Amino acid sequence: MRHSYREVDACGVKVALKLLAGKWTPIIFYHLSAGPLRFTELWHEIPRVSKKVLVVQLRQLEEGGLVARTVHNGFPPEVSYQLTPKGAGLVPIMHSLDQWAMTHVAEAVHIA
Repeated sequence: MRHSYREVDACGVKVALKLLAGKWTPIIFYHLSAGPLRFTELWHEIPRVSKKVLVVQLRQLEEGGLVARTVHNGFPPEVSYQLTPKGAGLVPIMHSLDQWAMTHVAEAVHIA
């Protein structure tokens, strides 16, 4: 059976990969899988990412329902991020992808 473009564009795998397409997304997931982190803590864990790019990636993950942003009152106000239940459900899948890459892709490196 031939599928329409609309059906192919809505393919579950394609939709999921689009949510995870950011350059820093796997590393953000790795760090947030251990628990909530303040923005500055997360930024320090990923030394090569700029604050601007990290904010953009986190907003995309938040819009996708994978990450929750919490603003804590105080001076100065603090912002923390954590995986939502939807995002946490991807952690074992990301781990499996990592294991697959370590086995089958010569250039793959383990970040843990």
